[in-house]
Amino acid sequence: MAREIEKTEEEWRQELPPESYAVLRQAATERPGTGKYTYSKDKGMFVCLGCGNELFSSGSKFDSGCGWPSFTDPVDRQNVDLVDDNSHGMKRTEVLCKKCGGHLGHVFDDGPGPSGTRYCINSVAIDLKPESEAPAS
Repeated sequence: MAREIEKTEEEWRQELPPESYAVLRQAATERPGTGKYTYSKDKGMFVCLGCGNELFSSGSKFDSGCGWPSFTDPVDRQNVDLVDDNSHGMKRTEVLCKKCGGHLGHVFDDGPGPSGTRYCINSVAIDLKPESEAPAS
């Protein structure tokens, strides 16, 4: 699948912290309860650490109790790709960044609200741009 941002694995390895490289480029998972955004209540826009693509608003974040940051919906469904993931003997849906193809986490159908979805995202795959840094409208 062609991506807007394409780099060699060596370029990714040089640009990303080791934990982020393992998750974004090798589909690893951080240990539950260890991510810096798991319990964060800070306001702003969560973006892909690999490319800055806007992914989730802090307004869609909720405490699911799963040990990873959870969101009800992406800020724009066009900013993520959802693909079948049958690894580790499980049937899941993987969430990828549309721009760079980075692995973000998985989406499940056990979330709150009208969408019923829970986007379970690795903290090391995202960065929070605080509301104070958002462009004025």
